[in-house]
Amino acid sequence: MSPSLVSVVIPAYNGVDVIDEQLQALSSQQYDASMEVIVSDNNSTDGLRDFIEHHPQARRLNLRWISASRRQGISHARNAGVAAASGEFVAFCDADDRVHPTWLKALVEAAPGADLVSGALETASINSDEVQKWRRLEPRDEPYSYATYLPHAMGCNFGVWKSSYQAVGGCDEDMLIGEDVDISWRIQQAGMTFAYEPRALVAYRLREGMKAAWKQAKAYGSADAILYAKHRHHGFRRSSFRSVAAEVAGLVLLNPLVPQALTGLPRGKWVTHAGHLAGRIAGSANQRIIYV
Repeated sequence: MSPSLVSVVIPAYNGVDVIDEQLQALSSQQYDASMEVIVSDNNSTDGLRDFIEHHPQARRLNLRWISASRRQGISHARNAGVAAASGEFVAFCDADDRVHPTWLKALVEAAPGADLVSGALETASINSDEVQKWRRLEPRDEPYSYATYLPHAMGCNFGVWKSSYQAVGGCDEDMLIGEDVDISWRIQQAGMTFAYEPRALVAYRLREGMKAAWKQAKAYGSADAILYAKHRHHGFRRSSFRSVAAEVAGLVLLNPLVPQALTGLPRGKWVTHAGHLAGRIAGSANQRIIYV
């Protein structure tokens, strides 16, 4: 059965400079049924509340600002948004991305057959050509997954029945990143169902600049180690020694000191891969496990 009301939750922290593009995209959805949009504000200091409460699309979107100030972190913002949601089905997107016109319709059409529905990402329509060389994402027919475990949603694009989300306790508020993968796996571990709908498409904004790309990649690598520490007893395995050795060798041989004319590798792509490895090493040390 399709939901009678869908709640779109946008967890946000200081998103005034970027969220308007997302709100405009939501107002242009090819979705005729009832919806509401909730901006779950995680202690913003940039006037986000005033911006949302006076937004020109507020009435059209049934737009609400809520405070998610009790605890810092995206997991708390997600949980606060779901707690405030009036809809039976909750769709998540991020403040700095842009949903495609059929995004919500596609998620909702897949909802009757699953507890959680994941969608696809693309980077071509929202990023510069230079940044895309670092981490290009194209729409895919198969769900995102680690090679050694279950498929998972991307936090900027998934929908879940509110009852299913709450049945597993929502997002783990001790996780500041990787919470989207974690709740995807916990839902499946609990015997509930996961679906992937490639027509639910989101334009995903990449980080601009080497420093930002390194920071984000390192955070993702650290999250991988946290996920391994939490889910290894459920079957999540490390990559093989051979694949890790090949990755390290590639980073050494293709490092930025070697002319790009010889390597053919954009410097930003090297920074992204190196940052991810550095994050896995740091995360392993923090978790007292080995995941590289």
